[in-house]
Amino acid sequence: MFSFPHQTKVYLAVEPVDMRKSFNGLWTEASDVLKEDPFRGSLFVFANKRRDRIKILYWDGSGVWVFAKRLEKGCFSWPRGSDACKLSLTPQALGMLLEGIDLKDGCKKTWYER
Repeated sequence: MFSFPHQTKVYLAVEPVDMRKSFNGLWTEASDVLKEDPFRGSLFVFANKRRDRIKILYWDGSGVWVFAKRLEKGCFSWPRGSDACKLSLTPQALGMLLEGIDLKDGCKKTWYER
């Protein structure tokens, strides 16, 4: 999948986001809601209410990337009901989340088994 340097900061938005948002809308979420500066090269991870779609916002120094993933079955393991609006993850934890690993239990979710 994707690999990012281990020093890359990853911020995961706890609350769902409207997946119709793209570059400017996600940029606003990162700066106004998560209170982080997107120009610093961090990854910002957003999910929809059903947790079956995610988008990642990333500034690479010359422009903005938006990565998207839609699951055909199941949903992503995602924190709910936290007091914080964001969680900080390592790039390795993000990779596991994208690959269907339940970060709480440390195993692949049943929908991911092929």
